[in-house]
Amino acid sequence: MVLASINCFFTCRNLLVIMEVGEPKRASGYGEPPWRFRGRALYQLHLVKAETARSFIPKEFRLVEAFGYTLGGFFLASYEDSPAGPFDELVVIAGIMWNPPTSCAWAARVLVSSDDACNHGRKHVGLPSQVAKFSKRVTAIPRQEGSTFNGFLNMIGLGGTLSSADDCADVRVTELNGPSVTDICDINLKSVGLKSNKWMGPSVKMSLPSFSGGTKYIPNFLRYSCHIECRVRTVRPVKVSGLPLESKDGVQETFSHQNCLPAESTRDELDNGLIRSISVMLSKPLLAFEFTSLKMRVEAPVVLTHVCKNTLGTSSQLS
Repeated sequence: MVLASINCFFTCRNLLVIMEVGEPKRASGYGEPPWRFRGRALYQLHLVKAETARSFIPKEFRLVEAFGYTLGGFFLASYEDSPAGPFDELVVIAGIMWNPPTSCAWAARVLVSSDDACNHGRKHVGLPSQVAKFSKRVTAIPRQEGSTFNGFLNMIGLGGTLSSADDCADVRVTELNGPSVTDICDINLKSVGLKSNKWMGPSVKMSLPSFSGGTKYIPNFLRYSCHIECRVRTVRPVKVSGLPLESKDGVQETFSHQNCLPAESTRDELDNGLIRSISVMLSKPLLAFEFTSLKMRVEAPVVLTHVCKNTLGTSSQLS
């Protein structure tokens, strides 16, 4: 559930004015908040077309954008401990909105490998959560004796099988919706965690606020915060690719930013939100960060009872 908080990355003329009231929302199956998670994660920033991001973000909010783009991307995590037990998560981040004095992110889609995590995200945090399968595989040459590898690949069970920079480690994310199965993307982790003596980066503490809600489960808008302690280092952006599509005339097509349909699906069968989510994943990468020794505390969401955009470009706090 971690979403990025980007402070003043873009300029924005219209500021959001928000009054936050109400009792924290509680999740019976997940236990009492705050909810705590431990694991590792990869966070990648992308340039996302503002037009694509706005299709996810409610009209009540102001998208932070410049030159037709906003800052989105994805957060790929593997939790070894959580209220739902171990599970994998992919958060597709559409973009950011301004929330003085910081900014808040908006999730386009949240894919998790746990039914409990999916239900909790939908019914208690207001997230667009879906159950998914995370298939992890390696194409590798035989491992040389004495070679050791760690980092993010060890966390997902792939690190010990790699032996050279030519090896290819991938995670395929497949959304499960009843009998319907849709491949979302392949994430190539070749550039992450191939050195056994690498510096894991400094220890940091941060707070990442995010907006959610406006769904059939939670019609109200919410704001929640994730407080993180971890080691963080920059890594090369990983490659995200789509999967071949068999078109109606039998011609193989390949994913791109403009042509991003999952395999074994036709345009008539896909929901537009899924297509746009894949488009976010396939947008232009900028930076990537590896989070290790991750400890995350998620606070209970707070209801936003009023959201107002000032058309004159100034703002005032309601109370």
